Amino acid sequence: MADAPLAFEDRADKSLLIVDDDRPFSTRLARAMEARGYQVRVAESVADGLTAIEAEAPAFAVIDMRLGDGNGLDVIERLKNRRPDARGVILTGYGNIATAVTAVKMGAFDYLAKPADADEIHAALMAQPGERALPPENPMSADRVRWEHIQRVYELCGRNVSETARRLNMHRRTLQRILAKRAPR
Repeated sequence: MADAPLAFEDRADKSLLIVDDDRPFSTRLARAMEARGYQVRVAESVADGLTAIEAEAPAFAVIDMRLGDGNGLDVIERLKNRRPDARGVILTGYGNIATAVTAVKMGAFDYLAKPADADEIHAALMAQPGERALPPENPMSADRVRWEHIQRVYELCGRNVSETARRLNMHRRTLQRILAKRAPR
């Protein structure tokens, strides 16, 4: 019979690498994870993440799928090659089944849709293999998820309303009205 994985408190190595190009998010997440006992390092690109792993492969990693200089799957793959026992979680604003399957095949322990909070991420890092995550206490409303997606595409399009409307297959004026409103709860 295989030994049960150690509880977080019993682990000697609590090193965590966060690879995300969203600086406000990674700063908040780093503080929250430090408060939970992790020793956190932050990288803002695929290149920085790979360098950090080569210097010292962490026990845990939280990696954004899409980074400015490439794909977070390259970072998770390198982590698993350097440290097979590491637990990595992929975060993405573009959740779909194909990328989730790819992330897990490349070595990710779990796959979470953004915006994920520190509690969800810690739970994913500590989950037992095959264990299902608990549903969130206060999930975002469908309106909020839609609004977040529109905002993300708008930012990726350089805040160009016409280009964003084209990519979202939406009328430009409809998009302008949505952007002018406050975020739904």
